[in-house]
Amino acid sequence: MASYIINGGKKLEGELNVSGSKNASLPIIAATILSGKVTNLYNVPNIHDTKITLKILQILGCKVDKKNGKIIVDSKDINKYEIPDNLMRQMRSSVVLAGALIGRFKKAVFSYPGDYDI
Repeated sequence: MASYIINGGKKLEGELNVSGSKNASLPIIAATILSGKVTNLYNVPNIHDTKITLKILQILGCKVDKKNGKIIVDSKDINKYEIPDNLMRQMRSSVVLAGALIGRFKKAVFSYPGDYDI
């Protein structure tokens, strides 16, 4: 774990915005598939994995909009259950989408997650 050592007897002060957890956000984003409605998500980290997951949702037929620090996912018109191979392989955690697709459509088509074969 990183540590900070403060020398000099001066008061340390300031503000820091902390984003949400990637490991919590990805399954929550995937779960929006199950609702079939509009879902508002807050404090989602703006990182590669969440961007890829949202891009997959759009390809599957979800409408995704970002406004004022909020992500709005409308999964009402989702009409596909196949996750594109090139996006599936960009992150190992993409497999969480398979469970949501199976829950909604009773089937899912996807390749091995991540950049390596298991």
